[in-house]
Amino acid sequence: MITRPNCFINPHSKQNKLGRLTWTWVYYILFRPSPWFLNSWRIFLLRLFGAKIGSASIPSTVKVWAPWRLKVGDEVNLDENVNLYNVFGIEIEDRVIISQGSFLCGASHDYESPIYPLTGDCITVKSDSWITAECFIGPGVTVDSGTVVGSRAVVCNNLPAWSVVAGNPAKVIKERVLKNNI
Repeated sequence: MITRPNCFINPHSKQNKLGRLTWTWVYYILFRPSPWFLNSWRIFLLRLFGAKIGSASIPSTVKVWAPWRLKVGDEVNLDENVNLYNVFGIEIEDRVIISQGSFLCGASHDYESPIYPLTGDCITVKSDSWITAECFIGPGVTVDSGTVVGSRAVVCNNLPAWSVVAGNPAKVIKERVLKNNI
């Protein structure tokens, strides 16, 4: 059988495509050039495009594919060059850190079909979690509460709560236990 990627049918509506085109212009003209101290301006722009955001830190180098499919809780810190490819949605709960260069990828393609149809699902990062530097979180993954994902880990399955994971594919290394020294 011969694959036919040129026969791929884009499943997105004209409204979605127009919204993403408009967002791309706003991103490059108003969001991306904004200096570090204009965090509230960037959050305003994301909210203007339908994002639901609590108190968060979002640098100008963060990429968001479709702001209207983004939910961010309180006390969330996204670091430089985080990529939120939220085709099917991304939900980030409270007190989450996503470190530099991490890629949350909510979509893929069905490689078993000759036309590679779009597949994917919402990514959820629950409260008190930390996605460390340059991690990959795949479509439909839930990072449960309190989990730490080690640098450059590749996460393709749901992760248990209060665990430390690392590797490719990511595996549980140990339980996460907090010290009471605050």
